[in-house]
Amino acid sequence: MSMKPLVGDKKAWLGRRGRIRIWNRHSWQARFSLAISRSFFYAALLIVVFTIACAIVPGWIAPYSPTEMLTDAILQAPSIAHLFGTDYFGRDIFSVVVYGSRDSLLIGFASVLVGGLAGSALGIISGYIGGIVDSIIMRAVDILMAVPGVLLALSVAAALGPGLLNIALAVAVASIPGYARVMRGQVMSVKGLPFITATRSLGGSNTRIFWRHVLPHSLSPLLVMATLGVGTSILTGSGLSFLGLGVLKEIPDWGALLSQGRGYLTVAWWICTFPGLAITLFVLAVNLIGDDIRDRLDPKVNGAA
Repeated sequence: MSMKPLVGDKKAWLGRRGRIRIWNRHSWQARFSLAISRSFFYAALLIVVFTIACAIVPGWIAPYSPTEMLTDAILQAPSIAHLFGTDYFGRDIFSVVVYGSRDSLLIGFASVLVGGLAGSALGIISGYIGGIVDSIIMRAVDILMAVPGVLLALSVAAALGPGLLNIALAVAVASIPGYARVMRGQVMSVKGLPFITATRSLGGSNTRIFWRHVLPHSLSPLLVMATLGVGTSILTGSGLSFLGLGVLKEIPDWGALLSQGRGYLTVAWWICTFPGLAITLFVLAVNLIGDDIRDRLDPKVNGAA
């Protein structure tokens, strides 16, 4: 004998069924969003790896020498023989872009290394010691932050003169205030956590607390900021090279290529376009990787997931 379900049981069953449908829909959307995010991440990683390979072994990738002048192919449009066309000297633009990636990446990574270490050291000392030391360091940082980063880099580069190391140092000096501010805030936040107070009450020395607890818990924002800073440093270095303060070499970097081709923009658009695309794609790829690292290290995002 069949029995009809009670009204309450039927409502509960329908409610569970509705929740399952909502959960399935949200789960599908989450999986689709994750797949898109993963696709962008792997595409960005591929671009970064290829660009680094161009900087390390350009001779394996470039079809021509960057200094080879093909007099019968001057200002030739992009074709199968010359993927990015040729310039006013008959040089293959693709080969020049491949070889020029070395100086551009050196400026980006070197400036992030120097600026990140110097700025982080100032921020850590300021945030952990505090007091008069904090006031002195932060006032100096405020003075640097009052000057726009590009203008500060331009001033340092003009004072030091053109050169690879000088440009990297100029970009690094412009990035110091940002790293100092971020690390100071992170160190002060970690220093006030309950487990730090408990460790200190149990007799832990300041040196041990700093190296074992404060510093390891403060490095995540630095890693994310350094990753994102590579793209910004390359943009700044390319801007300095575009203004004529960059590396004076036979093989120009990406910014110098843009500067050399701006006079031919209406005649040979490819001379400026492809170096600009190289800068845009690499900076975008680095930013996508930095965003992914930030999402992985952010406890709020991981907790919500």
